[in-house]
Amino acid sequence: MSLVDELIALLGANNLITDAGEMTASLEDWRGRYRGAALCVARPASTAEVAAVVACCHRHRVPVLPQGGNTGLVGGSVPPSSGPVPVIINLQRMRRIGLVDLVNNSIEVQAGCVLANVQQVARDAGRLYPVSLGAEGSCQIGGTIATNAGGISVLRYGNTRDNVLGIEVVLADGTICSELRALRKDNTGYDLKHLFIGSEGTLGIITAAVLKLHPLPTRCAVAWVGVGSPAQAIELLVLTRQLSGSSLSAFELMNQLQLDLVVEHVPQRRSPLDTRHPWHVLIELADTAGSADPEAALTAILEQAFDQAIVDNASIASSQGQQAAMWELRHSVSEANKKGGIGLTTDCAVPVSTIATFIERANAAVAKLAPQAQIVIVGHMGDGNIHYIPFFPFAVWDGLEQTEALARELRRAVNDVAAELAGTFSAEHGVGQTSLDEMHNYKSAASLALMRAIKHAVDPLGLFNPGRLIPPEK
Repeated sequence: MSLVDELIALLGANNLITDAGEMTASLEDWRGRYRGAALCVARPASTAEVAAVVACCHRHRVPVLPQGGNTGLVGGSVPPSSGPVPVIINLQRMRRIGLVDLVNNSIEVQAGCVLANVQQVARDAGRLYPVSLGAEGSCQIGGTIATNAGGISVLRYGNTRDNVLGIEVVLADGTICSELRALRKDNTGYDLKHLFIGSEGTLGIITAAVLKLHPLPTRCAVAWVGVGSPAQAIELLVLTRQLSGSSLSAFELMNQLQLDLVVEHVPQRRSPLDTRHPWHVLIELADTAGSADPEAALTAILEQAFDQAIVDNASIASSQGQQAAMWELRHSVSEANKKGGIGLTTDCAVPVSTIATFIERANAAVAKLAPQAQIVIVGHMGDGNIHYIPFFPFAVWDGLEQTEALARELRRAVNDVAAELAGTFSAEHGVGQTSLDEMHNYKSAASLALMRAIKHAVDPLGLFNPGRLIPPEK
């Protein structure tokens, strides 16, 4: 019996997609930059079915590609365009939300749950699941764990890794390893869940997780601020930290070009300020009832910032609708950039104190290679993660030669600057296809050897998401 026939027997014909047209959404990334081929798309409905599918692929020695919402920016969830053709396993049917434990502040979910739905269930229970990003309406929990997703709330709550208490994983031979414990402390050897968080589907398929919940903020203040430079934005961050205590939940940065792209290309988006500024900052303070008034605190912070000539203009949202509109501007950057041209997105993180230096040096490096490039910058300034994007309108990009080579050179130049400042080339997007070559360039030989040893121990046949995260030996 062929592998496809076995999988149909396991899942039923309705849950195994083999038609190329029906598979299109799974074969291509959402920006249309990567496209590959797959034998089929399997849609299991339980951990047992995932295990059975994986075991079947293992017997046939066929690669497996775990896929969530396919919302990534580095091509990690798209099948390869050459080499062995994999089976894609998508967990979209596994969307059960289990126990919400309000005493333990935890929630158990299947990996196919959409992030926004988990956030809403937590909110309805008076709790917060803090991982928040632009694709939260379509990305799946398993994918956010496999990529250790970051987002806008890392400054206060940490990234996904900091908000996962336990996971359940199907290993490469179909074995189920369940670590679905809701414990904050468990000192019984290796913390195995951290092997799989951020592993980009190269070690196993995450099928369920226990997530950490937090008190739900009930009072919130949001401001949009215009500043003259990244250095002034850093001054504002320092001042905000000093005066806001633990209520600072987000501090986002973007330049004027990024704001212009959003306003131009995304309907119903407009600047909160009536003046233009080289740089813009989005600040959020949030806390629970009984705490100090976040709006009063934010007003006091901005008044002092004006007195110290740190900011040029500011607008504090006066309603929840205005708060949402400000955040919609921030969450619309990927859509705007896709519509406006070709953005060579980078995902660098540097120490917060070096952000201004990073931007200045990256500007100089890019100008040498591509003086026609525009520079789009957006980032999570509070945790040092800056998306520095050499950007080309479509007409300019279409007129260039050897664009793939130029893209590699530009990303390498920006990543080199980050490395010089003790930073990293991947803070939250992962490695995927886009940054695979960078692993050789920036990871030590010892680190890569250890990663390969772990990969071989857990997936000795190399069937899980091959050609991703771990580069081949030179």
